Amino acid sequence: MTTSSDWSNLTLHLQDSLTSNLNDFLKQWQWNSTKAERDLNARLAEENFDNVIWYLVVMIGIYAFIVVAILVSTVKSKRREHSNDPYHKYIEGEWSSQPQIQAYNQSYIISNPSTRTFDGSGSP
Repeated sequence: MTTSSDWSNLTLHLQDSLTSNLNDFLKQWQWNSTKAERDLNARLAEENFDNVIWYLVVMIGIYAFIVVAILVSTVKSKRREHSNDPYHKYIEGEWSSQPQIQAYNQSYIISNPSTRTFDGSGSP
């Protein structure tokens, strides 16, 4: 029979029992792996994967360098294209000075005065 001091720490007893049961289950589950799995795990443990990280870093670095080079060359070509080109200056000066463009920039509503309202029985 349990005493009151044993029941006062019931959470601790439950934690200990559940932890030990889980550890036993995991050990048994690991032990049940096949011999082929154990051989494979032993071979993988012998392999040296230290240089794989360096390989990935170099490949990602090369890819990043190529992408940045393409972006920089595109930005430079766009900047050179619009800097002192007389055609672009002509278009910019010609279109910004016309009053029609200023009229198009304002918002307006065109109404149709010939429309009729249908309040009869046949209206939807």
